[in-house]
Amino acid sequence: MIRNGFLLAIALLLAGCAGLGIPSLPGSEPEERQVIQLISYAQRVATMTAEQQRREYSASNQAFARDKDANSRMRLALLLATAGASVHDAARAASLLEPMAAPSDAASPLRSLARLLYVQLNERASEQKRANQMREQLEALKEVERTMRQQLDALKEVERTIMERGQESQPRRR
Repeated sequence: MIRNGFLLAIALLLAGCAGLGIPSLPGSEPEERQVIQLISYAQRVATMTAEQQRREYSASNQAFARDKDANSRMRLALLLATAGASVHDAARAASLLEPMAAPSDAASPLRSLARLLYVQLNERASEQKRANQMREQLEALKEVERTMRQQLDALKEVERTIMERGQESQPRRR
């Protein structure tokens, strides 16, 4: 569900940007088509089976090893960034995107997509880190609660023992 929402957000973002009527930069139209193809690729990857994703990962990894161009870098990063994918590796995806997401004077659709995905991955990593910290805090609080419960039970036992001794020491009435 998060994966589909993420893809929908990218598609809406790009559709909104297209409607602004911003004059196109020289040579940007092929890059815009490339971005649309990459988004389509991300959607296909999200619907693949685990085995298909592994085969796609192998092919994308080999393509990137042969030619470290922006397209092969983005394809591999999109595949690795797909939440729930059998080959999901957000850290590697972010490291692949980092050079393309770095601020530069050249604003291009491909760099914009890279920055968007890079920011999303970093936010997801931050949220995961916070969730892990909260999980650790919860476990620590549960341990404190267990310890306090044991101490309370021990105090109740001491109180019961004192009450029993008090009843035994009182003279019996006839």
